[in-house]
Amino acid sequence: MATLTVGGKALELDADGNLAHINDWTEDIAREIAVQDGIPELTPQHWTVINFMRQVFMKEGDAPSIRRLTKESGIDTKTLYQLFPKGPAKRAAKIAGLPKPKGCI
Repeated sequence: MATLTVGGKALELDADGNLAHINDWTEDIAREIAVQDGIPELTPQHWTVINFMRQVFMKEGDAPSIRRLTKESGIDTKTLYQLFPKGPAKRAAKIAGLPKPKGCI
């Protein structure tokens, strides 16, 4: 299984390249995942999406879809694609330390 090393600690990844263990996630790890994924800095809007996704996942056991993100996070679709290009729900879930949302390819 693949791993990601952050701060000298090897973290196990799932088949999609997301953290295998949600409890391994920290904000520092999120920043490192973002950098490795081509997002050099996480802005307050990024954190709004990341924290929303984590709250939904903790409550319901699955990350929200792109549709739900745009309806409930306060971030519109155009902005989501600017923040997380090439698949906002999938990329945001990865940075949030969550499994890929069920509706994502």
